Amino acid sequence: MASATTTSLKLQNQQPSNPKHQEPEPVSLPDTSSIRTLPFSPATHSPTLATMNFTHSSSPNGHSGSGQGPGPFPSNFTKFNSALSAGLLHPMSPPPPRSSPTLSEIMATEPDTRTHTQPGSGQMFHQIPDKQALAMQRISEMLVSKSPGNKFNDAVSSDIKLTLSSKDGLSVCMNVHREILVANSRFFAGKLCERLMRKQGVPYDVEIAECDDVEVYIDALRLMYCKDVRRKLMREDVSRVLGILKVSAAIGFDAGVLSCLEYLEAAPWSEDEEDKVSSVLSELHLEAVGAGEVLKRVSTEVANENEEGNDNEEVLLKLIRVVLEGKDEKARREMKGLVLKMLRENSSHNDLRKESLYSACDDCLQLLRYHFLQAAASDLQDVRQIARQADNLHWILDILVDRQIAEDFLKTWASQSELSKAHSKVPAVHRFEVSRVTARLFVGIGKGQLLASKDVRCLLLKTWLVPFYDDFGWMRRASNGLDRHLIEDGLSNTILTLPLFWQQEIFLAWFDRFLNSGEDCPNIQRGFEVWWRRAFWKRNGELEQTRHLQTTTSSIDKP
Repeated sequence: MASATTTSLKLQNQQPSNPKHQEPEPVSLPDTSSIRTLPFSPATHSPTLATMNFTHSSSPNGHSGSGQGPGPFPSNFTKFNSALSAGLLHPMSPPPPRSSPTLSEIMATEPDTRTHTQPGSGQMFHQIPDKQALAMQRISEMLVSKSPGNKFNDAVSSDIKLTLSSKDGLSVCMNVHREILVANSRFFAGKLCERLMRKQGVPYDVEIAECDDVEVYIDALRLMYCKDVRRKLMREDVSRVLGILKVSAAIGFDAGVLSCLEYLEAAPWSEDEEDKVSSVLSELHLEAVGAGEVLKRVSTEVANENEEGNDNEEVLLKLIRVVLEGKDEKARREMKGLVLKMLRENSSHNDLRKESLYSACDDCLQLLRYHFLQAAASDLQDVRQIARQADNLHWILDILVDRQIAEDFLKTWASQSELSKAHSKVPAVHRFEVSRVTARLFVGIGKGQLLASKDVRCLLLKTWLVPFYDDFGWMRRASNGLDRHLIEDGLSNTILTLPLFWQQEIFLAWFDRFLNSGEDCPNIQRGFEVWWRRAFWKRNGELEQTRHLQTTTSSIDKP
């Protein structure tokens, strides 16, 4: 078990230097590792924290006058880090004055990636860039990229200069806010004692030493500044989220822990990532806060805020309505592609409110329900409206998925049991377009574009999987541009996100259907193989290990 995190407070007198003046002795703060909200302790699970030093800034720019560098660095990297620590890389800082460099300085600061000739040969080669320098470049991009209104690394409003130092000598300085750290982290709430901070005044310096991964630590700190942590994590991959989870658990960032677990429970994994997820969750012991739900996928044992629209919303909504109601089918298809392209190119995502898009979506869904039930009752007068409204829903669903707000549509579609029951009463030639909506949801879940709860994913399969099977042959023959393999992979990944015993039930039913339908049934053999290995290979390995342990224990117990 790791030792408790040591925190020391070091004050510096701001009077002129005096040789006879002695620096006061460090004052130890009480260990706050016993504070608990979730069932883990920052001191126990703190692989990224070693020491935390506070020093009141005595220089005009808020830095202590220790004069010690972060460790052995290349010359160009040391200058880069010094500029970063001094705030010279902040986008609002003026460029530092510089004189004309000497020839020796120019030669000393030439890039490391220039071409060299290997002695004894005429071959030319390029030196590989320094790994640490590349890491610093990525970190600098993280520190200077801020959305409007985000206070992260804001030198004007911050009251703490936080320095993160890694075990390999990497050191980064950034501007953070005590109020945000204390409100989100139980570790910082205990260490940044308001009574002691009031004695120092502002600004003051904090150092976290021997971090395992400075980049991931910065990611965790940035999440504290986000209003929607879950949505922010959707842009990350599984490995990155696991790193953020470890840091969040170490510093008691409860919102980060819960959001990481929600992501891991809903996102698809590769087979290589399964072992990483199991290993990290076993190490952190987070079963009581949701880790058990994540592990159920591989073991039998175990809301977006409303956004105000801008001046462009009315125009965009009118364009969407015109496309949905257009009469020329060829022109409608062309304009759908154009509008979707324009909306995707708008990276701000603030031009359309979620409510406005869902209002148009609900109108299409109501029309689809009406005409579908009419056709099920043998009234085929307006039967062509089924394919038209299903195509409209498919298009709006693409927009919702691009904006990461399609979870509510998934819940609504999974609840359409009335349409599902009437499905077999509508001729296949008119109904198969409806299954394209279901297929789009499978692809979204399979790619991690839709992070829905386990119950909603299960309800979607229960409501629409059999109708999807029934229409797959028509979809394959009649739909132009249908990517069969993409849909089959999406369906496989959707099933594999469920608990293992549900996977077994669905894959066994598919196995029987595929043998009798052939090409008219989706081929999800890849998902079947993954389930087979999870259910039999790993289970047999666990049984053999258990038997071996029982045999060993029995032999030890004998006198």
